[in-house]
Amino acid sequence: MENFRNILEGDDVQVFDGAVGTMLYAKGVYINRSYDELNLTNPELVRNVHEEYMRAGADIIETNTFGATAHKLQQYGLEGSLRLINIAAARIAREAAGERCYVAGAVGPLGLRIEPYGPTSFDEAKEMFKDQIAALLEGGVDLFVLETFSDISQLRQAILAVQELCDLPIVAQMTIMPDGNTTFGTTPEVFTTRLDEWGADVIGLNCGVGPAIVLNAIEKMRVVTNKKLSAQPNAGLPRDVQGRQFYMCSPEYMAKFAKRLIQAGAKFIGGCCGTTPAHIKLIADAVQAASPRKQRIVIKEAAAARVEELTPADIQVVPPEERSLWSRKITNGEFVTSVEVLPPKGCDPMKTLDSIRLLKDAGVDGVNIPDGPRAQTRMGAQATAVLVEREIGIEAVLHYCCRDRNLLGMMSDILGAAALGIRNLLLITGDPPKMGPYPDATAVFDIDSIGLTNMVNKLNHGLDLGNNPIGQPTAFCIGVGCNPGAINLDEEIKRFEWKVEAGAQYAITQPVFDTDQLREFLERIEHVRVPIVAGIWPLVSFRNAEFLHNEVPGVRVTPSIMERMRIASEKSKEAARDEGLKIARESLLEVRDLIQGVQVSAPFGNVRYALEVFDVLDEFAARKELNVTV
Repeated sequence: MENFRNILEGDDVQVFDGAVGTMLYAKGVYINRSYDELNLTNPELVRNVHEEYMRAGADIIETNTFGATAHKLQQYGLEGSLRLINIAAARIAREAAGERCYVAGAVGPLGLRIEPYGPTSFDEAKEMFKDQIAALLEGGVDLFVLETFSDISQLRQAILAVQELCDLPIVAQMTIMPDGNTTFGTTPEVFTTRLDEWGADVIGLNCGVGPAIVLNAIEKMRVVTNKKLSAQPNAGLPRDVQGRQFYMCSPEYMAKFAKRLIQAGAKFIGGCCGTTPAHIKLIADAVQAASPRKQRIVIKEAAAARVEELTPADIQVVPPEERSLWSRKITNGEFVTSVEVLPPKGCDPMKTLDSIRLLKDAGVDGVNIPDGPRAQTRMGAQATAVLVEREIGIEAVLHYCCRDRNLLGMMSDILGAAALGIRNLLLITGDPPKMGPYPDATAVFDIDSIGLTNMVNKLNHGLDLGNNPIGQPTAFCIGVGCNPGAINLDEEIKRFEWKVEAGAQYAITQPVFDTDQLREFLERIEHVRVPIVAGIWPLVSFRNAEFLHNEVPGVRVTPSIMERMRIASEKSKEAARDEGLKIARESLLEVRDLIQGVQVSAPFGNVRYALEVFDVLDEFAARKELNVTV
């Protein structure tokens, strides 16, 4: 497997496993036994637990050695077996993991007080840790997880022990109380700063409390360190039910907080006491939705190669230039033109289809069909796209968003679109329902547009999400959205890199009003450049400009354009319309040599108005000279 330090240098979110002890207890191992001894007496049981977590989606599994230090083993008369127990634990985990997961050597507190709170010296503590760590190294771990420490001084000795024996990565995790501090009163800000100084590669929290309190602490920790953060909370606090301890947080609840922890900055997510494979499965799904790519490689060819390695031998992947006319022009570097037309509001498509006939007559390459734009209720985009291609004979570019369907529903829709002859897609995450007229409607968002791009790329290679053959592959031209005016441009570029890696063939921007902004964006994505189609929106009034600037996410209308529209609108509606058209033409001309296509929006469904933007393009000017009616 790839060296784990490379994972640390990347930006992907990794999933730890859950509570090995919880699972062993659930399988009938009494709590008065040494769970660490099971590595010698019942290795198959331990291996089964590791495999359950791996099947649930864990990227990293921890050895069954939390209590395998001399003092804790002494309570069971097992201190003489310390080395054998730890070596066996590492080898069991390694055999289970194979090349699929990383193995972390789990090291817990010594179970005794060290100076200045107890008789054990720092050096003695360090040597105790070294005994366990040396055995785990012999067993073949990839990294160390030093976890559930309340005393930061003891954790420092564990860090030193690892550093003196090897250079493997260290995940150092404290545990906190419901008040957010350790039992010694140390705040998250203080112990995070210290662990950073002492050389921990990842700093985190585990055990002690549930996800809500851990989230609050992670938010504080993020402020004081640039190191990667980890979070492995309990499944809530245990409750006594008829003499047994139960952790009450559901898998769904843990998954919801996993997303929040990622947003707060955590890059390693898992669970501690009470966290089962069912919890880890939903946590892994949440991680996939929030950070769909693993082991990110920016170069598109490298990503494609990984998919191609899995492609069934009898599958012939359709070359991009043969997927559609739109795809052929994109692939061959030709300039493409399109107009965005909203689906009908009702079930009668005739008015919409009549307007789209104008586009075909004018020679436009494609018609973009948005999928529930701004969370409005309209005819389904897929049904509209099929009607457009069958009734009009112009290619549709179907927008498909992740908001309304779960993973299985999206898979079914995409396969259905392929069967119906749709070939051009624009994959987007989608606007949340609260933006629309039905704010109580729910959203799904199983995955985002990056994950969806991965899914469609797999289908193009004859594979479903589980890498199972589907027979004849799909033949989609895969497009994605991008926003040159994003508030967090670094994050937008990172997501764009992931989209290209996932298989995007081209991208369509949000409406461009600030051409300097577009130039900067294009410069910053040069290393992952795919054909860019610029979005152009001809404004119709000052109020229209205000709405786009203030209420449409990702759209920025520059102050100079806003002022031009204000002055024109004060004159008349016609003057505002003419000024908006002039601005759109100017924007198109300014970026014409930087882009490989243009998508013009049709304000309020006015296709004729959108077509007038194209007059500045040579090919459309020539058509008018030849009296081709548009």
